[in-house]
Amino acid sequence: MQGNVIEIEGLTKEYRTRRGGRVAAVDGLDLAVPAAGVFGFLGPNGSGKTTTIRCLLGLARPTRGRMHLLGRPVPSGLRGAVRRVGSIVETPALFPTLTGRENLLLLAALDRIGARRVDEMLGTVGLDRRAGDLVKKYSLGMRQRLALAAALLKDPEVLILDEPANGLDPAGIHQVRALIRQFASEGRTVFLSSHILSEIEHVCDRVAILNRGRCVASGTVHDVLASSGTRQAMLVRVDDLDAAVAALREAGIGAERRTSDVRVAVAPHDAERVTRVLARDHQWVTDLRPEERSLEDLFLELTGADAAPEEVPA
Repeated sequence: MQGNVIEIEGLTKEYRTRRGGRVAAVDGLDLAVPAAGVFGFLGPNGSGKTTTIRCLLGLARPTRGRMHLLGRPVPSGLRGAVRRVGSIVETPALFPTLTGRENLLLLAALDRIGARRVDEMLGTVGLDRRAGDLVKKYSLGMRQRLALAAALLKDPEVLILDEPANGLDPAGIHQVRALIRQFASEGRTVFLSSHILSEIEHVCDRVAILNRGRCVASGTVHDVLASSGTRQAMLVRVDDLDAAVAALREAGIGAERRTSDVRVAVAPHDAERVTRVLARDHQWVTDLRPEERSLEDLFLELTGADAAPEEVPA
């Protein structure tokens, strides 16, 4: 599929606070998710990620704004789109007194999907040996895996996952990452919501960062970092870090000692000046490289430590 699989324009979802006021969980959000690949929807808890997904899937009514899913308007055209979409939103709704396999068989019957596909998906998520256990005996991570199997039953074109690593152990997280990348490698689209930076960095091709209901950055990870106005600096390593800091500061160059190197406030094209100053002080450079800014650095800068207000649905 060409073009965008998700298009959101001016999406706003307001709630009433307990004091009678109104607050926007999503505030004029614009977002475009291109077909194929993994799109990371990143933001701190309370930034509006789940609310956006609920509106997109028709689980919540937006205050205003326009949305399209697989080219169909939401909510009026949602019925024609959801058959091509698999999703996990918040805590999976499962029957605790049924087995994992029985839960999937019930869901499969709604779409006339056979038992063979159910067993295949149980194996895909690593639950084939526990498929006959009651869901009430499942750990949170196992429930997440079962929900992922349910989302994959329809062999969807688009997979929308809200915090899929919740409750998973490291092995489970690794397995889910591999499944996501495999799904995307087949030309399909994963829309992955998370507040875990490592999850986004490991699997995503593109990213949007959400804060207080607004998109504060969007694009490929490389482009987002490149357009963020990164302060340029160099990292230098010598035997005597304290002496290096003193020599650089005496020469009028900003320098800060770190655990194993010195951060020097100069652009990479000015590296020769750093080596010249240190050589005059008999400090021999063993490593000199540009400082690379991480997605975590940008995330913390753009989102800070904002907390979501307490709210009730309007």
